[in-house]
Amino acid sequence: MRKNWLLFILATCMAVSQQDAQAQDLQKEKYRNKANDPVKNLPYDKKLRWADNLYNDGSYFNAIEYYKQLKQEQPRNPYLTYQLAECCWMTRDYIQGAGYFGEVAASASKLYPEAKYKEAILLKMQGKYDDAVVAFNKFIADNPKTQKKLKKRAKVEIEGCTMAKNSMNQPEQVTVKNAGPNVNSSYTESAPYPLGDTALLYSSMRQNQVVEVDKRNAGEYMSRFMTSNKQKFVSEVDSFQWPLAFTDGKFNTPKAHVGNGVFSPGGDRFYFTKCQEEDSMQVVCKIFVSKFEKTKWTEPQELGEGINEEGSNTHPCIAKVGKKEVLFFSSNRKLQSRGGYDIWYSIYDPVKGTYRRPQNVGKQINTEQDEQTPYYDSRENKLYFSSNGWVTMGGFDIFSADGGPSRYSNLRNLGYPINTSADELYYIKDPVGTKANGYVVSNRIGSIALKNPTCCDDIWRIQTEPKLRAIGKVVYRKTNEPATETVVKMIDEKGDLKTFDSPDGKFSFNTLRGHNFVITADKQGYTSSRLNVNTMEVKRTDPDDDVDVVVYLDEIIKAQPFEVHNVYYDYDKATLRPESVASLDTLVNFMKDNPSLSVEIYSFTDGKGDDPYNVKLSQDRANSVMEYLKTNGVSAGRMTAKALGKNMPAAPNKTAEGKDNPEGRQLNRRTQFLIVKDDAKSRILFDSSKPGNIDQQQTNLKIDENMNTDKDPADKDAGPDLSKPGSRVNKKTK
Repeated sequence: MRKNWLLFILATCMAVSQQDAQAQDLQKEKYRNKANDPVKNLPYDKKLRWADNLYNDGSYFNAIEYYKQLKQEQPRNPYLTYQLAECCWMTRDYIQGAGYFGEVAASASKLYPEAKYKEAILLKMQGKYDDAVVAFNKFIADNPKTQKKLKKRAKVEIEGCTMAKNSMNQPEQVTVKNAGPNVNSSYTESAPYPLGDTALLYSSMRQNQVVEVDKRNAGEYMSRFMTSNKQKFVSEVDSFQWPLAFTDGKFNTPKAHVGNGVFSPGGDRFYFTKCQEEDSMQVVCKIFVSKFEKTKWTEPQELGEGINEEGSNTHPCIAKVGKKEVLFFSSNRKLQSRGGYDIWYSIYDPVKGTYRRPQNVGKQINTEQDEQTPYYDSRENKLYFSSNGWVTMGGFDIFSADGGPSRYSNLRNLGYPINTSADELYYIKDPVGTKANGYVVSNRIGSIALKNPTCCDDIWRIQTEPKLRAIGKVVYRKTNEPATETVVKMIDEKGDLKTFDSPDGKFSFNTLRGHNFVITADKQGYTSSRLNVNTMEVKRTDPDDDVDVVVYLDEIIKAQPFEVHNVYYDYDKATLRPESVASLDTLVNFMKDNPSLSVEIYSFTDGKGDDPYNVKLSQDRANSVMEYLKTNGVSAGRMTAKALGKNMPAAPNKTAEGKDNPEGRQLNRRTQFLIVKDDAKSRILFDSSKPGNIDQQQTNLKIDENMNTDKDPADKDAGPDLSKPGSRVNKKTK
């Protein structure tokens, strides 16, 4: 669907075609000032023709500018909105694209039935998985007898949304960090290839501003090989120096995009992709090889023997599979293809220096859509590749499979955070070291962007973390028996929550280093203890470690008061004393850990003074406690403040001799709490597998609930309401 974008990814230059030949006059310096733009003042029909030509030639950013101008003249024209949506689709502007597709789906669904599907795709690629599922289901419901292929794909995408949320709930124990501005620029960087553990070879334009596409200045925008050494004697691990052009074999050329460089297992051959721009601005890629003979690299030669026979061929990777050297690559050739770009292989004969005719790696790897950027790790006999045809978190995800070169098993999505809702390509591991560190190319949020936050790809460093787990069980305190059908919750210091749905009381969480976690359990009719797991002091070089934990549940006995000790007041005052504040923090934690509970707050006075005065004073004291809890995040709707004055003294106000008893009066100036309600609907406040912290999810939940009040219950096309807590969890706790 994103053909032009894909071709430029293969060329390792731009994420999309930024400009094109027919727009050169427009791109000249004198027209860069919009006031001097001659197209701006053209009549509607001519401007539309101009915008359509830009779109057809792949100049999507320029086309957006004129479609927006046209849309101001005809804001309800669905064609203009759809063209804007398509341009955003091609430039990977997920937010604006989803908005435009949604507008078309709402106003002209019969004219553009695929608009809802594309809106759903772009919602998914924003990480808005629940919204995407609703949109996919809406698309399926609206097309009961048509769009069979897209409906089939929509079901796969829905599966991907579920998988993504689960993966984010239990992330892989790695850190993925941007390689930094010395490596990355505003345009796309790609094809990282580690040179031992000290340097990185990759492909880049090294441009941070929009570049004119003109054969006269082709050297400015052609991608080329660069190398960057790792910095020494710095505190930050894996930081890189300013890059230099890779000049070993003079592979860079101002006449073509070059990239995807890899060395043969012996280091005496260098394979790479050279991509030429044709007159139509289409890019055709071919694989070349250079040999190291005597003291220098030979002139690169195009690979023959069927490898570059047809289509666009790129992403070479040559590795030992058993005793054979195998060349893997990606190609969109038609014969024996499963569809789109497939991964192919050719066995190399080192004696003759020849290649066998390429073969498709098979249906265990290739799908009807696109598979690219193969990398084979001979140490573990795994093929890694990128695909948008299997179940993915977003667009392209990284997968691994055991075996090779033609038979594979154990296909696995590498999961979050290596994969995200965006596109991930070019996974590769370090050739040395015991840790599985490596690199990936992604347009995820945080990339250095040219136009929109997800337009362009950066190189990201994958750092393996020690595998830390909290393994435990939930038990009833009274009997020490396992607590069945329990939801275990783990929250970090930022408010990010993860849950574990435990049928037998057992649970396990991955606990990344550098955090302070609180683990509690949630089951109707019970309150939970809390325990802390602290990984703040763990270092990346530390070994893997498991910690065993136990969470206790206590049965809720309604209408039985419980006291938080040391919630006391000075004589004739309602302000909280310092020791009272410290004690109330335990109640704050208790209320947060048990979100279904509502309590009544009772405050008391000593025996001095008349009843009306003491009732008012005790009400003020109860209100001060309630205000403290509200300030610390406990909803006011879960609390009721009540005054009991000097009733129900906890100790005598006077001694047996009738004298004043200061100690007794101090004990009477107190606050108690009574659990009055256990609301099953409030036990899980939000869907814990969603990204974001508690406050963000609660805000989204309130927005969704407000929107749902206007929903027609008879509207079957609206799909399931997934903005609410997980139904499976709620059913178990009722």
